[in-house]
Amino acid sequence: MSDDTENRHAAVADLPVAERDLDNLHSRLESVALQQDIVDVGYRVVDTEIGRLLLAATTVGLVRVAFESEGFDAVLDDLARRVSSRILCAPTMLDDAAVQLGEYFDGRRQDFALPLDYRLSSGFRQQVQRSLPTIGYGHTVTYAQLAHQVGNPKAVRAVGTACATNPLPVVVPCHRVLRTDGTLGGYLGGVEVKSALLAMERAA
Repeated sequence: MSDDTENRHAAVADLPVAERDLDNLHSRLESVALQQDIVDVGYRVVDTEIGRLLLAATTVGLVRVAFESEGFDAVLDDLARRVSSRILCAPTMLDDAAVQLGEYFDGRRQDFALPLDYRLSSGFRQQVQRSLPTIGYGHTVTYAQLAHQVGNPKAVRAVGTACATNPLPVVVPCHRVLRTDGTLGGYLGGVEVKSALLAMERAA
């Protein structure tokens, strides 16, 4: 091969790849990976009225909703450790979740109809988290009331911990649980986000 030919090849290799071509390549890779069943966890990032959210799903269902303040890389590392290292940015796996979240923030959806994977919680925490969707849109309960609801009225503190560690915030509405005195209490996404979600639901 002549020096001129080598130089031309090198110049072509240095050209930037069009973003559209990269998107097409990723879509093809995603399609092949899903068809060959080599992805255990798919994820995507969506923009919402409360900031960017990372959504992750297994073949069972939505397994994680994460706020940007948690650090998306840290969340993905945790999923790799606790679920599977076979993780891929796979937006199509999260299409339904993204659409339903958009409808929720637009005020057109009050309940989510998504398969959920609660594997990141266990025992009493999972029991509490599974009960959260029974709290109606625009309504709130206290940690004490929720403890009664799940049949363990003395476990108020444990209920608070279950809400604070809910791996599926927004979709599983721990933001609807307040302290006994009516104040907001903590929230994985921050008190400001919890307040914004409640205000949005009250205004609908």
